[in-house]
Amino acid sequence: MTENLFYFLASLTLLCALMVVLSKNPVHSVLFLIITFFTISGHYVLLNAQFLAAVNIIVYAGAIMVLFLFVIMFLNMSKSGDNKIKTSTISKFAGAIAGGLLFLVLISALKDATVVGYNPETYDSQIGMVENLGKVLFTDYLLPFELASILFLVAMVGAVMLGKKEEGESHF
Repeated sequence: MTENLFYFLASLTLLCALMVVLSKNPVHSVLFLIITFFTISGHYVLLNAQFLAAVNIIVYAGAIMVLFLFVIMFLNMSKSGDNKIKTSTISKFAGAIAGGLLFLVLISALKDATVVGYNPETYDSQIGMVENLGKVLFTDYLLPFELASILFLVAMVGAVMLGKKEEGESHF
């Protein structure tokens, strides 16, 4: 049953991810991307990482997709063909070269990777639970966690500073 569910979710994920790229309507692309995020969350549940599945749904399928839809509606793309983006042959060629180089880097990085199989003697069914994740996050990865929080604080201060209208104007 789990294997059939995995293959169903994998095929649905690939199909929806392909439709994100191939869809002409940007709103349809966003909807396919939401379905892709939900199927990835299904994969997280199959991997016994319920916390990651919930965070993926809340953060990506919720907040980020609302932001994408806001940007699409803000751009106000009309259905007429007069505002199509013109791409030159050089930019298409550069994109193909960059994609090929990315593919080569991924292949070279993964060629020596080993896949560890399932070992029933060392299997821990509680590995993806919130309590264990919190223990690891606040013991082994405390420094990167705190550095990420400082990075987010600096980004928020930078956004406020960039959003300032006039030099002498007070916003608070």
